[in-house]
Amino acid sequence: MEEIKSLFMKDKLEKTIKSLKENGFEVEVVNTPLEAEEKTLKLIPEGSSVSMGGSVTLNMTELLPKFRTEKYKFFERFSQPTWEATVKVMRESLLSDFLVTGTNAVTEDGFLMQIDSGGNRVAGMAYGPKNVIVITGINKIVKDIHEGYERLYYAGPLNSKRLNHKTPCNYSGKCEDCTTGMRMCNFVSAVNSGNRPFGKTYVIFINDNLGY
Repeated sequence: MEEIKSLFMKDKLEKTIKSLKENGFEVEVVNTPLEAEEKTLKLIPEGSSVSMGGSVTLNMTELLPKFRTEKYKFFERFSQPTWEATVKVMRESLLSDFLVTGTNAVTEDGFLMQIDSGGNRVAGMAYGPKNVIVITGINKIVKDIHEGYERLYYAGPLNSKRLNHKTPCNYSGKCEDCTTGMRMCNFVSAVNSGNRPFGKTYVIFINDNLGY
């Protein structure tokens, strides 16, 4: 059974990679978060400005402390004293050389799908940063946009609980179709092209089940 499951996942991954490449994305596959970290650092020249999305998968790497060193100009939004200061950094980070982030779903026909509370990740993946590096586990692969939406609204309550947002889904564990300002589903996007005005979008798959 495990062998069949593994072969099925391999076929899904190969199909997804083919579609992403046809859509203009640069794609790599690694086996561990450490390898994803190493691959990411090779793509980013020292001295580059870097912004970073919040992500359970990214938290499994040591990228955050690496970006905080003097080797990079890091848009530090994770330790600001106020929400206003955090928002200021998030807005400024749209001019970064590289955005490093996760994604909530990757469709077999080559779409990256995201759900956001503040919209900074959705905005950055669409336009602004010169380059985007997406790091994701293979468990994020779904058949199509319809399955992708299902996955987004599965991940939203989990992230709301992780971040302790004061939303109904934080407590119920499922989408309540609420209208609270801090809900995780204020912004939803589907990116189907890796082409950017001045750079590239890279997708690094980690051959494991990681994150939400």
